[in-house]
Amino acid sequence: MSASADAPRAPSTLPWLGGTAAGLALWALLYSQLVPFSEWAVSLLPVERQSHLGEAIAFFLYDVPKVLLLLTVVVFAMGVVRSFFSPERTRALLAGKREGVGNAMAASLGIVTPFCSCSAVPLFIGFVSAGVPLGVTFSFLIAAPMVNEVALGLLFALLGWQVALTYLAFGLGIAIVAGWVIGRLKLEGWLEPWVLQIHAGTAEIPEDASTWPDRIRAGLSAIREIVGRVWHWIIAGIAMGALIHGYAPEELLASVMGKDAWWSVPAAVVIGIPMYSNAAGIIPVVEALLGKGAALGTVLAFMMSVIALSLPEMIILRKVLSVKLIAVFVAVVGSGILAVGFLFNLLFA
Repeated sequence: MSASADAPRAPSTLPWLGGTAAGLALWALLYSQLVPFSEWAVSLLPVERQSHLGEAIAFFLYDVPKVLLLLTVVVFAMGVVRSFFSPERTRALLAGKREGVGNAMAASLGIVTPFCSCSAVPLFIGFVSAGVPLGVTFSFLIAAPMVNEVALGLLFALLGWQVALTYLAFGLGIAIVAGWVIGRLKLEGWLEPWVLQIHAGTAEIPEDASTWPDRIRAGLSAIREIVGRVWHWIIAGIAMGALIHGYAPEELLASVMGKDAWWSVPAAVVIGIPMYSNAAGIIPVVEALLGKGAALGTVLAFMMSVIALSLPEMIILRKVLSVKLIAVFVAVVGSGILAVGFLFNLLFA
C-alpha cells in the first residue's frame, strides 16, 4: 500500500461551509424575531407595559438575546480572522519594527488579535523576548482590549457605522500616539528587573498551514471560549442598562453626563477606572445612557476607561511594570481618552 493511501484524509471543505451558511441563516431568523419575542414575553407578565418596570423588563428581554446573538456572530467571524494571527505570528510580525511604523502596525494588529487583560503578562513577556520595542508593545496592549472586534461590532449594530468608525479612528489614534510617547520617553529601565533579564531573541514568521475547516473550528472555539466567559457580564450589564432605561430620570443624566457639563468627561474617566467589565458588558449600559440623553463623548470616555484602564488590568500589569511606568501608562492613555471624549461631544453635538 502506498504512503499516500496511509495518509489521513483532509476534511472536506464543502460540508463545513454549508453548515456555516445554515447556521448564519438560523441566526438571521432568530434576530428578526427579537422584537415580537420581547413584546410577547412582557405581555405574559402581570406588569403594565408602559410602566417603569414594564419598560425595564422589555429592555432586558430584548437586549439579552440581541447582544448575545450579535456577540456570537462577531466573535465567530473574528475567530476565523484570528486564525491567521496566532500570538507567535503576531510577535514575529512586530519584532524589529521601528517606532511610528511599528506603533501603527501594532495597534492595527490589536484589532484582529483581541486578547483580554488576563493575557497581558504573558504577551508582554513574549513581546519583550522577541525584541519588540516597549512603545510598540504598549500600542498593541492598548488597542487589543479597547478597539477590539466586540466593541466595534456592537457599536456598529447598536449605534450605527458613523459612531463605530469614529470610535475606531480615535481608539487607534490613542493606541498609536500613547505607544509612541511611551517609546520616546525611553522607560525600559522602569520594567521590573526580572523582565529586563529576558534575552531578546530573533523571531521568524511561522508557516500557516490551516485549512478552512480549521478556521471555522477556530471560530466555533472562539464562541465557546469568549461567549462562555463573558455571558454573565453581558447579562449584568444589560440588567444595569435596563434599570437606567426604566427608572433613571432623563433630566438628571443629561445634567450629569450632558454636553454642557464640561467636567463630565474627566468625571466619567475617573468613575470608570475602578470598575471592571468588557466591551460586551459595558455597551448595553452605554446604549441605555445614550437613550436617556447622556452625551456621546462622555459615555464613550467612560466606556474606554472601563475597558482600557481598569484597576484589575493595572494589578495584573504590576507583575511586569513598575509603579512609575504604570502611572505613565495611565496618564498618557487617560489624556487620550479625555481628548476623545471632548472631541466626540463637539463632533456629535
